[in-house]
Amino acid sequence: MKPGSKVDLKGIDPGDTRPYKAAEEIQEKLGHKLEHIARMQERLYAEGKQALLVIFQGMDTSGKDGATKSVLREVNPQGVTVTPFKVPSKEELAHEFLWRVVQKVPPKGQIGIFNRSHYEEVLVVRVHDLVPEAVWSARFDQINSFEKRLAETYVRVVKVFLHISKDEQKRRLTDRLADKEKHWKFNPDDLKERALWKEYREAYEDVLSKCSTKWAPWYIVPADHKWYRNLAVAEIIEDALDEMDPKFPKPTFDPALVKID
Repeated sequence: MKPGSKVDLKGIDPGDTRPYKAAEEIQEKLGHKLEHIARMQERLYAEGKQALLVIFQGMDTSGKDGATKSVLREVNPQGVTVTPFKVPSKEELAHEFLWRVVQKVPPKGQIGIFNRSHYEEVLVVRVHDLVPEAVWSARFDQINSFEKRLAETYVRVVKVFLHISKDEQKRRLTDRLADKEKHWKFNPDDLKERALWKEYREAYEDVLSKCSTKWAPWYIVPADHKWYRNLAVAEIIEDALDEMDPKFPKPTFDPALVKID
């Protein structure tokens, strides 16, 4: 999303797959991207000077977990941290809203994944009227400043909104109810959130419009088709790592002089 542009999610097709018609068409391309991500992650880990933070947001069932598992399946798990942000604890609520997030920012050499994030504090709290509008509306600027501080230090910030349709969400929720092995994924409270679809859409439109910056851009990924979602997310992460261009550190010794008996 170009910084400063106004987002209308109703005008963006969540079922879009661009030039591709089926998953079979992109498997080889996706495989190459995943291998490249793994190579670049090894360099990032070895260099130990930069970090990549990928933030996933989206409606329930949009595929935050699925995208993470699919796109990072080739990387060394030592170089990745995944943080799911759920309902704040009592301790977290006793601090300002960014407190719990700051503690989970990835260290140098790591790729950090946020499954939900500080953006819940301008989404859920707004839709459910948990804090006054004057409070949550001020957080847009606070979030932009926080992300700018990260970008000015060592953290590249990339934010991905997984754009799913209401019909596709219904299908995925129905699948969870029909499959005993997926019952654990189903939460009846998801239906209460689903009833607030319009309110969440409007809240997300503000987030995407007001918090896409040159130092921490938002990407909107059509997510009705999981295979296309995975390809798009892989390309976003691949491009970010290429731009970061981490380098293997130079040895502190002369390898030519080392003799191994």
